Amino acid sequence: MKILLASGNEHKKEELNCILSDHTLVLPKDLGLEMDVEETGDTYLENALLKAKALFKLSGGMPVLSDDSGISVDYLNGAPGIHSARYGEREFGRELSSKEKNALLLKNLETVKNRDASFICCMVLILDKNRIFTVQESFNGVITTKEYGEGGFGYDPIFYVPDFNKTAAELSDEEKNRVSHRGRAGEGIKKLLELYD
Repeated sequence: MKILLASGNEHKKEELNCILSDHTLVLPKDLGLEMDVEETGDTYLENALLKAKALFKLSGGMPVLSDDSGISVDYLNGAPGIHSARYGEREFGRELSSKEKNALLLKNLETVKNRDASFICCMVLILDKNRIFTVQESFNGVITTKEYGEGGFGYDPIFYVPDFNKTAAELSDEEKNRVSHRGRAGEGIKKLLELYD
């Protein structure tokens, strides 16, 4: 099945291509579509639904897969959470690079002992206007004190995974897809597609 991924993020597409290898994922830009949805929801689910419904309408009814994901730190009461992609923008007045966001998070946890955190991913699959499915998964770990590893993207270099004694950025693609929030949610979507395709 050809599925339109509600994202401009090539990294997300690469990760999901491995999981949903029986399907063809395309980005809006691949079809000449411009998608700019303001994420005004209060939850991952609300934001994922906003993006999925907007792209479903824009594409004229193609099957659409969207996700909203982020990192939630216990000590920060779940922040940055749904604002992970925009973390630090208020303080700095501009969009920060991944390295800058990681540095800011590490600074905000500088003297903190409880560094438990979770990545969360909510996916929404729209097959047609009456067939909408959602899957939400998490990936538990600990925030490090500095970056480790070159793989992955975003907060991966500062997210330590005790079961592997590595950060998410040090995991192989196969390891990451097996245990990560996006990998688990993607597997759920894969099973739904097997049932309802």
